Amino acid sequence: MASAAENRRGIVFMLAAMSLFVVNDTLMKLAREIYPTGQALTLRTVLAVFVGLALVFAAREGDRLAMAFRPRVLLRGALESCGALTFGWSLGLMPLANITAINMAAPLLIVALAVLFGMERVGWRRTLALAVGFIGVLFVVRPGADSFNAASLVAVISVLFTSGRDLSTRSIGDDVPSTVVSLTTTVLVGIVALAYGMTEDWQPIWRMESVYVALSAVLVTVGTFCIITAFRRTDVAVIAQYRYTVIVFATLLGYVVWGDVPDMFAFFGIALIIGSGLYTMHRQRVRPDSNLKLTRKAGA
Repeated sequence: MASAAENRRGIVFMLAAMSLFVVNDTLMKLAREIYPTGQALTLRTVLAVFVGLALVFAAREGDRLAMAFRPRVLLRGALESCGALTFGWSLGLMPLANITAINMAAPLLIVALAVLFGMERVGWRRTLALAVGFIGVLFVVRPGADSFNAASLVAVISVLFTSGRDLSTRSIGDDVPSTVVSLTTTVLVGIVALAYGMTEDWQPIWRMESVYVALSAVLVTVGTFCIITAFRRTDVAVIAQYRYTVIVFATLLGYVVWGDVPDMFAFFGIALIIGSGLYTMHRQRVRPDSNLKLTRKAGA
């Protein structure tokens, strides 16, 4: 068990990560009003790599950069790259609160993927919780409604990649520094974004949107470091539930910046997603045979 002080540190890092990620998404959504997806992500990566390198050497972990080539670290980065690309594409076309809520279904999909690959067995309680969570996603996405479009579907696909990323993260040893994992992910996201960007018509970069991207690069790099740090040497069962504060932040920023307010269907779906996610984490903690048990040890 982690100490109370370690858990308080983890909660602070988690809240910091969630707030940084939401502001990052807000800035990237503003940039996406002008820049196509690949260009926005590529520009962000160029700047984020410098921030990531600075964190590596500030932590005096430059001698561990070779760990970036470990297969599991590369796998995590590849999954994150696909998730970032699909999320970034949808971000420019959906309300911030809605896409954030869909992304919060990741813990549920982690369990579903673990069952699919034979890593986990679930009873009727978690099966019901998964079903409720996915119903919540349907309330947010609403297939067949006027608000449903390709962006909603791509947002759901991005959650699949995000879930795979989080599942693969569990297999990375604690000897690999968080800074190295973060930097590796940043570089791979940039490579994938640049490749996709070759199919787009890029816009001139000497404009205000480039400032948004530059700020986003700092926020996403520091946010990634914070969320990795939040899960190290802490009780993950305590820390993980604070991930859902991101929906509150996203709803507030979406209203302040764009005047977006989720309708009652979306609010109901968000409530289902949060409730089922919290219950699923609870069941993973109390079940002695769970391979996804939220324990103190968390690789990153």
